[in-house]
Amino acid sequence: MTLPTDEGFLTTEEVLDYLQVNLRTVYRLIKAGKLPAVRVGRQWRFRKRDVDAWLESQGSRHDRQPSPPAAERDGRRRVLVVDDESSMRELMSKILALGNYDVDTASDGSVALDRMRASAYDLLIADLKMPGMDGLTLLRHAKRLRADLPVIIITGFSTESNAIEALNLRASKYLKKPFGIPQVLEAAAEALGAPAA
Repeated sequence: MTLPTDEGFLTTEEVLDYLQVNLRTVYRLIKAGKLPAVRVGRQWRFRKRDVDAWLESQGSRHDRQPSPPAAERDGRRRVLVVDDESSMRELMSKILALGNYDVDTASDGSVALDRMRASAYDLLIADLKMPGMDGLTLLRHAKRLRADLPVIIITGFSTESNAIEALNLRASKYLKKPFGIPQVLEAAAEALGAPAA
């Protein structure tokens, strides 16, 4: 089968670079039928528009709606992302979807706490600076609801005192913006693999 040589198609290496993920993740997405690909000999080719459409679908399906019960999720880990910026919530949803996480989002700490009272999450990722309830206050409340819940604090306004306070409050990780896809997926995996506090 001969594919057009224009820029509409991406090689496996180009997809790895474009999505900033490892080969195993791409193969898992192909096998699960989540990322359309065409086999050409021993290589895979991807339509860029298919990759973009898949990324779009990952962001749009998480628009503040709670996830289905665990029995309907195929055992995927549940993550709640809390950020007052919609673009950051969408970006984090797309990144975490690459790691096969089931993602819900909340625009503020109050909504996040309501979600956490109504349903169980495996990981909380919260922005440090938000109107109303900031990330550290949310972290305190989250730990009261569930002491062993892993929490990652993200921020573009990092100070040493904030980082120390977050760690003293038993945050699993403290990520400074800007960060890339690999850093988020690595932080999530580490937080979920760490022993309970």
